[in-house]
Amino acid sequence: MLREAATVERTGERVQARMAQVHALLGEDLAAVDLELGRLAREGLSPATDSAAHLLEAGGKRVRPLTVLLAAACFGEVPAAARDVAVVAELVHLATLLHDDVIDDGQERRGLATSRRIWGNAVSVLAGDLLLTHALERTAAVAPAVLMDLFATLRRLVDGEVVQLRGRASLDVSEEVYFRIVRDKTASLFAWAARAGGTLAGAPAQAVDALGEFGSRVGVAFQLVDDALDYGGDPRETGKALFADLAEGKLTLPLIRAIAARPLLLADVEAVRVGDTRAAERVGQAVRDAGVCEGVRALAAAETERALAALQVLPQGTARDLLASIAGELAARVR
Repeated sequence: MLREAATVERTGERVQARMAQVHALLGEDLAAVDLELGRLAREGLSPATDSAAHLLEAGGKRVRPLTVLLAAACFGEVPAAARDVAVVAELVHLATLLHDDVIDDGQERRGLATSRRIWGNAVSVLAGDLLLTHALERTAAVAPAVLMDLFATLRRLVDGEVVQLRGRASLDVSEEVYFRIVRDKTASLFAWAARAGGTLAGAPAQAVDALGEFGSRVGVAFQLVDDALDYGGDPRETGKALFADLAEGKLTLPLIRAIAARPLLLADVEAVRVGDTRAAERVGQAVRDAGVCEGVRALAAAETERALAALQVLPQGTARDLLASIAGELAARVR
């Protein structure tokens, strides 16, 4: 416990130091992005706007907007269009969360009741649609150069959700399917954010491609750590109940690897899928006992190293260093 507390304290100190650097470089840009997000979440008709604002105001890491801004800053002053696209990246992310909570019957998000629990599924879906409309309108108006890439990314987001949804009807415990879902549902938006920032800043094609690889690998690492935290995180810190993904029927990598080691777990997994809470506790404990989360974190660390290698073609500077530090912190987080 003392070692874990010391790790959390050191991580917190690193994050504070890094955020001080970020604000020194991008403070005005970040403030503008937050202000515009707040405005757009309230632009439209109630109760869809109430639902959207509830999720936005619950907080969040804002990693995707920061990725856009830092990617652009690697090539000089951040252009106004990149600030707009940073807003777009978060709007798309928030929209997917509103939709995901409906699909997953989500109960909590960021430590609060989900929007669907307060306003209902229909309103939550419409709130997500509203944010997507804002995102597409903003991109078409100020950054048409990245619009087609955004369309392709949205298609991948939908495809990933469909593949994951299919798994509820028929269990598929292959790692191949798991990584297909992660790359489409999570990594694709990170990759778009990084590419868009570089494109709008006038980066050469090789650098834009490198940023895309960086974003994709960071997205995979981010999801791997998130999946490990489902079995070992502190709900008071993560804002998410322990075994929440398991309860929603999601086959994440820790569970897939635990099943590979103990195939008899499949019976309990099937029981969880029909609402057996005792089976969920047994499966959760079995995953923890199997020690697979350490391997998942190691895989996240390896993805992060590949992400950092991709950055080497970018110009040296504070922005590139901050992109690298953010990637490292996401992979190392304990909450």
